[in-house]
Amino acid sequence: MSDPDATGDAAEGATEAEIADASSESVLDDLFATIESRKEKLPEGSYTASLFTHEKGENAVLEKVGEESTEAILAAKDDDLDDLTAESADLVYHLLVLLAMKDLDLDDLREELRDRF
Repeated sequence: MSDPDATGDAAEGATEAEIADASSESVLDDLFATIESRKEKLPEGSYTASLFTHEKGENAVLEKVGEESTEAILAAKDDDLDDLTAESADLVYHLLVLLAMKDLDLDDLREELRDRF
């Protein structure tokens, strides 16, 4: 099932115009910048910040990555494209949180992907 707080948190503090202006090519960069900001500032009430301070530590994010992976797989198996899209977004979000937690960033991911071509 989709985690509405996870995707909604990324837009915290952003105006509708800023969200609308985010091009499809920069959306991952914008999302990752928001995640990094939440990591640094740890604003109260932020789902993203709560992942960085969770009592389970890193395991909380690892569990979410596993949960969202399973949900994406089940949506694909059921040919539910709407759920597959939503669960994939949740998975990518939690994976980006994990990368930030490990002090990696999108450039590290891009470099790894480029090296595979």
